[in-house]
Amino acid sequence: VPMSSIGGPIMIAELVGKQSEQGLAHLAALTAMISVNLAILNLLPIPVLDGGHILFFALETLLRRPVPEKIRVVTTKIGFVLLMALMLTATANDIIRLVTGVGK
Repeated sequence: VPMSSIGGPIMIAELVGKQSEQGLAHLAALTAMISVNLAILNLLPIPVLDGGHILFFALETLLRRPVPEKIRVVTTKIGFVLLMALMLTATANDIIRLVTGVGK
């Protein structure tokens, strides 16, 4: 998936507006698609997300001891930075689309 196709809140608002003009069924389908995408994203093994917590719990089960605090802190910080980078990329793409009119 090209980075330019990633969208954030502005793109979601534009899509909701377009789909609401098409009818309730189209809007419900878009809402379901967004929900499924967010659920999948949330299950990625990034420590600040639920998938990261599941990963740590699985590691604790396999190792039979807690993951060292220092490792959890460092990986959580890295995960947070990655998540913020994704959010900034999505927002930047939204702003670029608004300014250039690309994708309309």
